[in-house]
Formats: sequence, structure tokens, C-alpha cells
Amino acid sequence: MDESLYDEFGNYVGPELSGSDEDEDEDLDQQMDDDEDMQEKERSSDAGIDEEEDVNPGMSVVLHEDKKYYPTAEEVYGPDVETLVMEEDAQALEVPIIAAVRAKKFETLERDALKTSFTPEFMATLMANPELVRNVAIVGHIHHGKTTVMDMFVEQVGAEPGVGRCMGGTAHAGGAGGGGWVARTSCPLIYCVTCCGTTPPAAPDATTLFGRGQGSLQATTLASVAMPSDTRLDEQSRGISIKMMPMSLVMEASSGKSFLMNLMDTPGHVNFNDEVDRLITELKLPPSDAYHKLRHTIEEVNAVIAACAGGLPDPDEFLVDPVRGNVAFSAALYGWSFTLTSFSQLYADVSGGSFDPREFAKRLWGDFYFRESDRSFRKAQVKDGPERSFVQFILEPLYKFYAQVLGEHPKTIENMLATFGVYLKSSSYGMDTKPLLKEACSGLFGAAQGVVDMLVQHIPSSKRATASKVARDYSGPQAGEVVEFMSACNPRGPLIVHITKLFPKADCSRFDALGRVVSGTLRVGDKVKVLGESYTPEDEEDCAMAEATSLWVYQARYRMPIAKAVAGNIVLIEGVDATITKTATLVAEGYDDEEVHIFRPLRFQTQAVVKIATEPLNPSELPKMVDGLRKINKSYPLAITKVEESGEHTILGTGEMYLDSLMKDLRELYSEVEVKVADPVVAFCETVVDTSSLKCFAETPNKRNKITMVAEPLEKGLAEDIENGAVRLQGGRKKELQEWLSNKYDWDLLAVRGLWAFGPETQGPNVLMDDTLSGETDKGLLNAVRESIVQGFQWGTREGPLCDEPIRNVKFKILDATIAPEPTGRQTGQVIPTARRVCYSAFLMATPRLMEPVYYVEIVTPADCIAGIYNVLAKRRGHVTADVPKPGTPVFVVKAFLPVIESFGFETDLRYHTQGQAFCQSLFDHWQVVPGDPLDKSIVLRPLEPAPVQALAREFMVKTRRRKGMSDDVSINKFFDDPMLLELAKQDADLQQIL
Repeated sequence: MDESLYDEFGNYVGPELSGSDEDEDEDLDQQMDDDEDMQEKERSSDAGIDEEEDVNPGMSVVLHEDKKYYPTAEEVYGPDVETLVMEEDAQALEVPIIAAVRAKKFETLERDALKTSFTPEFMATLMANPELVRNVAIVGHIHHGKTTVMDMFVEQVGAEPGVGRCMGGTAHAGGAGGGGWVARTSCPLIYCVTCCGTTPPAAPDATTLFGRGQGSLQATTLASVAMPSDTRLDEQSRGISIKMMPMSLVMEASSGKSFLMNLMDTPGHVNFNDEVDRLITELKLPPSDAYHKLRHTIEEVNAVIAACAGGLPDPDEFLVDPVRGNVAFSAALYGWSFTLTSFSQLYADVSGGSFDPREFAKRLWGDFYFRESDRSFRKAQVKDGPERSFVQFILEPLYKFYAQVLGEHPKTIENMLATFGVYLKSSSYGMDTKPLLKEACSGLFGAAQGVVDMLVQHIPSSKRATASKVARDYSGPQAGEVVEFMSACNPRGPLIVHITKLFPKADCSRFDALGRVVSGTLRVGDKVKVLGESYTPEDEEDCAMAEATSLWVYQARYRMPIAKAVAGNIVLIEGVDATITKTATLVAEGYDDEEVHIFRPLRFQTQAVVKIATEPLNPSELPKMVDGLRKINKSYPLAITKVEESGEHTILGTGEMYLDSLMKDLRELYSEVEVKVADPVVAFCETVVDTSSLKCFAETPNKRNKITMVAEPLEKGLAEDIENGAVRLQGGRKKELQEWLSNKYDWDLLAVRGLWAFGPETQGPNVLMDDTLSGETDKGLLNAVRESIVQGFQWGTREGPLCDEPIRNVKFKILDATIAPEPTGRQTGQVIPTARRVCYSAFLMATPRLMEPVYYVEIVTPADCIAGIYNVLAKRRGHVTADVPKPGTPVFVVKAFLPVIESFGFETDLRYHTQGQAFCQSLFDHWQVVPGDPLDKSIVLRPLEPAPVQALAREFMVKTRRRKGMSDDVSINKFFDDPMLLELAKQDADLQQIL
């Protein structure tokens, strides 16, 4: 290129180029020719030339809704490709499209399996034989070391080898030998572990271990790691158990045979009133005093068992006695436990004697004294002779063993242990005294084989115990193929599982179900029918289909996956929780050979009587809170969530601590919203104290039916018997029911035959009776509307007329009934509201009263604080029933009754007046009538002033009605028909003339 033809900016500056004008003329001529061709084509189209139309789509008129900007997915990808079109995304930018599963940190779970001396395959082998399975519940007072006992068992089946005498064994037919069963774990001083011969009525198929020792909070001083069964973080911080925790372990008996123990660690119970006992290391009781302390403890346990088993044919069968072999002694913090038999066997092993250990064990408890002169036992103590045999042969050597380990030189300890065949590591003698004592005791006593022997001997196997469970808890008839399969615990029968507890998953969105396989075999992937608590063969609404997606053996913070579980085992099931509220019954999907009924819901010895109202701080988060309340209802068996007529959401629990734990879970786990809570109140009941003053009647809206009824109080104790299940209408046991009511409550035959229903629900504390006469009432027509009248009675007793609280302890008698002969005149919509209304009118004419719940309170206190406790209770309408010294301790036990409504802040007040020296436990005990007449309008309630005692019923009723959005007084027109009101007015006029 010639650079001289362009300037520095690239512009052409050379001579003028030729031919440019001609090019422009050629372009203009070409454009004119194209325009003429276009005009010619348009003229041809207008002239109707018969040729194919070629209209330009871009020039046509297209409506807005018909415009097409992009090709369809079918045009792009072809007709054989399925395409999905998402709606417009309204999700906020900061919210991820697929949120990660966020595990809530509320419990400690281990990913690895529990390290034990047995393999999962060996456990599965034991699970296949229910004769080798024992189900054990560990119960006792708070801080008595129940969790520590279970943790001792966990450590003693650990896989790591340790010190101690050889406990190995060889395999047995139907079982297996162990090896490496090492004792190590937790609790200063003596546990009294008792085991009932057969199961007590309150907890059948369960060993009862009544702890005596220091609780889990102190146990951490010796344990280097957290307790395996303390899984929840709030349990670890509080130092108490809040939730029941299963732990399945393979444990070896002294014979070398292995058994599967399904241990159930339960929260602290208040039936046993001992505080923490430390007989040797802290209380320092002499051996003889320690014996009397232990003996008194066993007597207390037997008193409680006798009270629970009083209605059974042979209550002595359940009593505990060390000579029977159903009592064990343990110090779980120091890793040892023994029974009389295992201790006598220890004597035989060490001394090499030729005596029979079992005969020797029979003389180690009670008033037996050993006479050295002729080496025999006598029941009379010789003057200046030795102490009782238990003191001489067990306690005194144990005390000396403790003293030497805690106070002697390590070399002396080593020589002493060598005489027992126990050899510790050299490093063990350099430890502090308490860890050294634990190592020495673990080596001396070895594993808990004596306790295992006790459980195997006195607790029925899972197979044998299933028969009693079916007879007690199965709601269907006790005859038929299904009952035979379940009673025999047959793994080849139809699959039936009883679900009793729900445990939340890591994200708290779903639950895993803990259940006992009663019949058949449950496998992963099985499809099952989930029968809820309201299910009946006649009403299958509470029924759903589900699939068992996973199965585990529950071991506290560990879970061992399994492929199947045969009848007699307790397993954790995933995938069946969607429709379960509290309990459920699982049945194989395809089984329809026979009607299957459900297992009855769980019964508890306490009731949820403390109520709180909740609402979200942000009203827009109400759906989240409601969903959280549903999950709370699943997680807490005794919790009751309901919506009042005013729209407030209420929760009922057993006490302040229970509700505190519940609300913590609601806020942090299940709803994750801030929740406001109203001041706690209590649930009331409504009752009568007299018989209706006149026969009350009500007519249906169509005036074709009329029901006459009266109300009166139930016999004392009958309401409690109905709630406890002692009286049942289902099951076809009319003869037994008649005998029981006749013998205990003097009911005649006609009264028993006229018993229609209990209410509310099937085991409610009220009775509906047919007291009509055949000559006055058409029994056929009355029976035709029986179900409708029962439903009206159930409805009425569920919500009483005073303040919509349940009715209690009332007997409703139908005296007369006029029923329309044609079915269209006696429809349920006519009869049910009428039956409810006549129940209300009869109730209001029978001197109605309010009832309040009452706590049984046990207070452990020094003697100098008793006067302050009396003053605190007197200010809260409480009264003391007993104050007695605790044997072997410097404290007293004060027993009292306290109205639940007066219990809020009671513990704080008690600690203030006793300088923190008193400790109390409260448990619902009974209902009592509130002083005063709730319908007395002459009582004036002044704000900010405490009501007098005789005005309490009126105050409670008015405040409850206001809280529920109701008027202050009961409306008579709402519950009495006009003819009934006229009858009342006439009676009142007659009364005025007489006066």
C-alpha cells in the first residue's frame, strides 16, 4: 500500500478515483428494477391469479395473546422428549432453592457402633430366640442413680480388655460364652437393686431396680467421658433424665450363657422418698447400722409393691427378699454389684471350700448368727458374740476392703488384692484414691453376672411375658387365631407390632417409632397398616398405610441397623410415624383373615393438670407454632395440646419442670419461633354433691322425642377404678363386671345390666345408666337411639356446663324416654344435642361444684426447718399428713397435700424459708372439691384482692370462663327447654306457698 496516499489518521488524500459515478448509477437502476417486480407480484395476487399464496407472516395482523416469541419445547427438542416448565420463582434470593438438612444439636449421637465384647451378628442370633430376651425397666427416685446403673452395665460389656479375674467362658447351646467382661463405672455406695418375681401390675414384663446411691451428676467426677445413656444436652446440663432411653445389651450369666437385655432407663420417680445415700464413703454408717438401713429400704419397697399389687390374687408373689434372690446390692460408681448367691460363690472361689454356695447364701440375710465354736448358724445371738451373718461376712469385709484401698500404702493394697487373685497395672496404684478404688472393686467383683443371674431367674422371658401383655393390653376378644399367634410370640404368625414411643430424628421433622414385635417378623421394606388409638374394626378412619424403611436396635446414643426383627424384640422403626400421635398398632398390609384390634393406649399414674396458653411473638408464624405443637404432642406422651373456643392454643403438662422442658423443645426444636407463654393455670373438673332436685327432661327440636334424667354422685373410689382399667365394658366380661360391682360397690343385678357407658372416652370417670322400667318405656325404641344418647352423654361430660371443663364422678340415670316410632323422627341430629342438654340440666339441678387437682408432696429437710415448711404449706392451703425421720440419716421426710393451683413458685418459696436445705418432689394424687358454690351470684370478686376460702369456687369458675371468652355466669336458657323452665317456676311457686 502506498502510504503517501493517506494521512496520519488513515484518510485517503490521493488523486480522485475514476468510475465511482457509474457505480452509483448502476445501483440506482437495480433498485428501480426490483421495485417494478414487486409491484407486478402484488397486481397478480389482487387479480386472483390461481397460484399458491405466499403471504409474509410478518405483515399479517396477529392478536397479542396469539403472538409467539419463542419456539415451543416440542419444536426444539422433538415430540418424544418430556419437558417440565416451572412457575415463576417467588422465592427470596437469600433462600436456597434446595435447603440443606440442618441437624439440630439437642442430643449426642455416635456414628460408630457401640464397642462391646459381642458382635452385631451374635446379637442378631439372640434376637432370633425370644427365650433369651429379657425386658427390664430401671425405675426409682430422682438422683438415686438409675442412669448410673445402666451405664455400669454398658461399661462392663465393653470390648476393651481390662483388669480383673478371668470371666471367660465357652459357647453353650442356645447361648454363647464371653470373655473380656470387665467391670468399670460409677456410684458411691450401696445400691439396693430389687427384682420382682413376676412383673408388678404397674409395669408388667419389667424388672424393677430401685436405686440407692448418688446420681448421674456426681458420677462424672469419676467417669472420664459422658454417660452413654445421657444423650440429650439438657439432660447433661441438668444432671437428670428427662426422656426414657432404651439400651439393648448382650450380658453373660455366671453359667457362661449369654442373654439379650433390653434395658429401659426412666426419669426419676417420686414413689421412693430417699435422698442420696452414701453408706460407707460419706454417711460412714457402721456396718450394723448399714444393715438396718438396707433392711428398712427393702421394707419400704415392699410396702409400695404391696400397695400396687393389692388387687391381685397373690400380692406376696411380688415382694422382694434377698434370700429369694431377687435383690442385688450395687455401687455403680465403683463398678461392683452382687447378690447373696454371687457373694457366697466368691467365698467359695477364694477359699476353695467344699460348702454349697446356695445354702450359704440362704443364711447371709436376716437373723442368722455364725457360731465359731461348732461352725454353725443360729437364729439367736450369743452375748458378746458376732453380728448378724450379713454384717459379719459381707459388710465388715467390704468396709475393710474400702479402708485398705483408701488408706493403705500401694504395696499393701497390691498384696491384699493378690490374695483374691486380682492384679492391677502398675500405673493404677499411682491414681487418686477413688479411681483406684473403682479399679480394685471392678477387679474383685468382676462383671455383673450375679445381677444377670437374678434377671434371668426372676424375670420372664420375652416369649413368656408376651402372653400376659396380650391378655392385659389387647383391646379385642381374647379368642381367635390372632390372639393365639400373639400369645405364643410366634415369628411365623401375622405381623403385629405395638408402638409405644416416638423419638425425633436429627432434624426434628420426623420421628422414629419404638415398638415391640408381638407376632410375626418385621423386615426392612415391609408395608404395614398403622392403626391409631381411635381405630376400631367398625370405624377404620384412623388407619393409614406406611413402609418400614429402616430398623435399628436402640442403644441410647448408638443405633445398630438390622434387617429384620422377630416376635419378642423391641426395635426402632423408621417411616411409620406420619399418622401416629401417641401409640399405634402395626399390622401386615395384606392380612385380612381376621379382624385385628389395637393395643390399648398407655396408662399413667399421674395426669396432666397444669395448663399454659401459648402464642407466637410474630402472628405470621402461627402455622409454624401449630406444627410444632403437633410434634410436641408426639414427643411427650402425657402432654395434651388443644385449641380453646377463644382460639388460644393451650398445653397441659404434669408440672412446672415438665412444661419448662416441653417449651424449650417447642422453641428450639419443633417450631423454631419465639413463643409467648401466659401464666400457668390448672385444669378443673366439674362434679355434683347431691342428687338432682327434680326429674329433668328435654325434648328434641321436632317435639317427637323426650328424655328424662337425673344426676347423682358416683360411689367413692369407682371413678378411680374406671380410669385405672379395673372396670371395663368391652371384652364380653359381663359376669365378671357384675360380680366386681356387686361385691365392691353393692350394685344389684338390674343396675349392672343397665350400665350403658363410661365417659368421656371409653374409660372416663362418669357413668350412664338405663334406669327405665319396661312397663313405662318402650325398650326397643330406646335401644334404637342408644348410640345417639351415649354420644350426647360423651359430649356433655367432655365439656361441662360450668366452665367447659370435664365432668367427673357423676352418675347419670335415664328414668323415662319417649321415642318416635318412625326412624325419620329419631335421627341422630335430633337425639344427640337433646341428650347432651338433658345431662346438663340434670347436672345443674344436683348441686354442682368445681374440683381441683391436688399434689402429693414429699419434702426432705433437716429437723430445724420443719416449722418453716409448715408455715409455707399453710399459706397455700396445704396440710401435712406426716413428718417422720429417715432411718440412717439426719433428715426428716415431710409428707403433705397441696392444691396444684397453689404450687406455682412453691419450691422457690420453700428454699427461701429453709435457706436452701429442703428438697421437694410433687406428684398428682387426687381431685378434691373446691370450697364454695360456683353459682353463688351474691359473691363479689374484687380485683387485686385474694378471695376468701368460701369464694374460691366462684372465683375459679368466673376467671376460667373469662379466659375462654365466655360470659361470667351460666345461662339457664342454654340448657333448659321452655317446658322445663315452666316446671321449675311451678315448683318454685309451690315452695313459696308452703313457706
